[in-house]
Amino acid sequence: MQLASTALSHQSAEKMQVYLTLLLISYLLTPIGASIWGRCIVAKRLRDGGLNYFEGYSLENWVCLAYFESKFNLSAVYENSKAGYTGFGLFQIRDSDWCDHGKNLCTLLNPNLKDTIECAKKIVKGKEGMGAW
Repeated sequence: MQLASTALSHQSAEKMQVYLTLLLISYLLTPIGASIWGRCIVAKRLRDGGLNYFEGYSLENWVCLAYFESKFNLSAVYENSKAGYTGFGLFQIRDSDWCDHGKNLCTLLNPNLKDTIECAKKIVKGKEGMGAW
């Protein structure tokens, strides 16, 4: 009985060590300063920013765009060296095409979203609408 108890205790210790190792790895892989919001918070901020049915696009359209562009990560930066642009923030707004041609990049990563929403409104008012993304 004591041998079985010792073996069980050893297995529990191994499982705990694996769990702690995985926890440490996930902690180390999380970007420092990353600001990832949930769907409901994003929806509220976008609604409060006036995007619900802005230019005919529903709040659902905007939330889907934010999810597929950045997974709701306000600090997301994606560099597409092949196409020659970098996308920033919640909507992955391209530095080379939109919003002062990249002059206001730091405000696109601002968690209050005011500048990001204003920039998205400028983009969607263009001839391509939401198809610009």
